[in-house]
Amino acid sequence: MLVIELKYPFDSSNLDLPSSQVLAIGDFDGVHLGHREVIERALERARQLNLPASIMTFHPHPREVLGADKYRQILTPLPDKLKQFSEMGIEYTYLVSFDKAFSTLSPEEFITGILLKLKIESVIVGFDFTFGFGGSGTADSLAIISSGQFAVEVVRPYCFAGSKVSSTLIRENLQDGRLTEANALLGRGYSISGTVVEGEGRGRTIGYPTANVKLELPYVVPRNGVYAVRVTVRSQSFGGVMNIGVNPTFTGEGIRTLEVHLFDFTDSIYGESIRIDFVDLLREERKFNSVSQLIAQINSDADRARDKLSGKVI
Repeated sequence: MLVIELKYPFDSSNLDLPSSQVLAIGDFDGVHLGHREVIERALERARQLNLPASIMTFHPHPREVLGADKYRQILTPLPDKLKQFSEMGIEYTYLVSFDKAFSTLSPEEFITGILLKLKIESVIVGFDFTFGFGGSGTADSLAIISSGQFAVEVVRPYCFAGSKVSSTLIRENLQDGRLTEANALLGRGYSISGTVVEGEGRGRTIGYPTANVKLELPYVVPRNGVYAVRVTVRSQSFGGVMNIGVNPTFTGEGIRTLEVHLFDFTDSIYGESIRIDFVDLLREERKFNSVSQLIAQINSDADRARDKLSGKVI
């Protein structure tokens, strides 16, 4: 997949563009089932017309630029998002630099100054797509303003279990610890990646050595608690149990940490990158009266996590 960075205004004569293409447009944070409907429709039309399928997305997240602090953490940071686009079969991704100046473009300026320079056969968007200053452009106005210079197709809402799939709903589920629901809306396990760093070493002293994870990208992190997880390290997958929180039994309060114990794994992985796929919330984080009580609970957590990972109903 070729990634082409665009900053308005730009000269398209300097770009390595296809002669024509089918373009899906959106932020696609999460690349969830609803987003995949839009992308798959672009791929399908591209196959029908023997054209490349492309995506236009925006970085940073538009809502972050416009002052929504919660969007400083995102479901799929840019490297993850691009990887998923590539795996789906997208050939070109146009990465548009979104800043305050770009946010003031009118719908007409967005179409004439960007879209019409890219040799587009058709544009595929979701039902709630907006563009231009204040979101004043809609899917309907996209077709009107472009005056037939490219086709416009709008993909209807994608619903799951009676709810419209959205990045906002997935965020809410993660923040409430509803991993099963979040994963269902994503169509895969929610995952984060980070580097293993040295911690306090308490886990090893109680028989459960943990990898302390430092996030290198601004992921949305699920609520504090203990989770059943799958961990990918050195291209191998291991089951595990993860704690997100402040270690109240030892510290009472402090910096939020991410610690994961891998089952059947004893190697040192300091400095290595790992990916963590969340399966389900096992329990809330809580303070224990003694270390022995904590160990007994961790034993129970580990057993439940193994059952969850094996598919047992518990």
